Amino acid sequence: MRICIVYDCLYPHTVGGAERWYRNLSERLAAEGHEVTYLTLRQWDEGEDPGVRRVRVVGVGPRLDLYVEGRRRIGPPLVFGLGVLRHLLRHGRRYDVVHTASFPYFSLLAAGLVRRLHPFRLVVDWHELWTRKYWREYLGPIGGRVGWTVQRLCLRIPQRAFCFSRLYERRLREDGVRGKVTVLEGQFEGSPAAEARAAEPVVVFAGRHIPEKRVPALVPALALARESIPDLRGTIFGDGPDRTKVLESIVANGLEDVVEAPGFVPGERVDTAIAHALCLAVPSRREGYGLVVLEAMSQGTPAVVVLDDDSAAAEFVVDGENGFVAQSASAEDLAASFRRVAEGADDLRDSTLAWFVRNAERLSLTHSLQVVSAAYAEPSARS
Repeated sequence: MRICIVYDCLYPHTVGGAERWYRNLSERLAAEGHEVTYLTLRQWDEGEDPGVRRVRVVGVGPRLDLYVEGRRRIGPPLVFGLGVLRHLLRHGRRYDVVHTASFPYFSLLAAGLVRRLHPFRLVVDWHELWTRKYWREYLGPIGGRVGWTVQRLCLRIPQRAFCFSRLYERRLREDGVRGKVTVLEGQFEGSPAAEARAAEPVVVFAGRHIPEKRVPALVPALALARESIPDLRGTIFGDGPDRTKVLESIVANGLEDVVEAPGFVPGERVDTAIAHALCLAVPSRREGYGLVVLEAMSQGTPAVVVLDDDSAAAEFVVDGENGFVAQSASAEDLAASFRRVAEGADDLRDSTLAWFVRNAERLSLTHSLQVVSAAYAEPSARS
């Protein structure tokens, strides 16, 4: 089968959950014998091999800065959408399936338009689906209205839809997506640990320092939790526009000796830190999936997440069995959750790992790829 994957980023040139999903998807499909093309913006140097095994990677636009102050710029999605449109107009007939992320939306609009000329199956991943309220908060009254309208147009395109959480499955159905919807719960690679490691008194965060992640909230929470857990420390991995706030808060709370923020580091260091952590902390207000939560649980490390209307990460947490769901990102609520993890000690780590082992199959990347491969042959994908 001839398959075209469409996303404007490519792992590891940019790092994120969606990037990893499409890199894994394209390589697995190629390994199964499919002819795979990956359309993206160029993030590698001219003449350099983008490094995806057995996959033809096509840069349909130049290297561009995608973010400004942690938010997506409007220019790169337009450039990428035009590049996808040109490519599919010229080559769309050669593809049996075009599999695209819903966002950035202009590439999906391009695929929906060209599909009138070249009847490939259109498969769409909805990593997130924003509410009208969130669009307004993110882009302001005018920009938010435009974003909401474009999102609605994308929902009207006939498609075979996938999402990665029950939250977004419900929204897709409520907003009337035009096609069958399936939840893909599995993006985890690898195997669970044989046993949970002994915990060190360290709370770990790993991710981009953008407003939606609420990373600075961790610092006063750690300061408050240390009143009852004096040896508690923190390690905050990652970088982004809120990093300055994180560093300033560490100083303001007098935690220079107990909270480190080393920025981006090799993945092996992050993995080791999470495996030995007291818990992983995810204070985000918006999460489309939460792969890092599963990666922590696969090692027996419980997670503390925050309950929020736009975050799907809480779907993985069974309170008291594999972590805790804080009611807000306030210092009081987060600190209370850290204390509950410390009180659970080894029993909580054992139950966290046991939960993951019981659910490992449905949470595996292999399972999701099998579901996607089967969907490519469905007649409904052409509807």
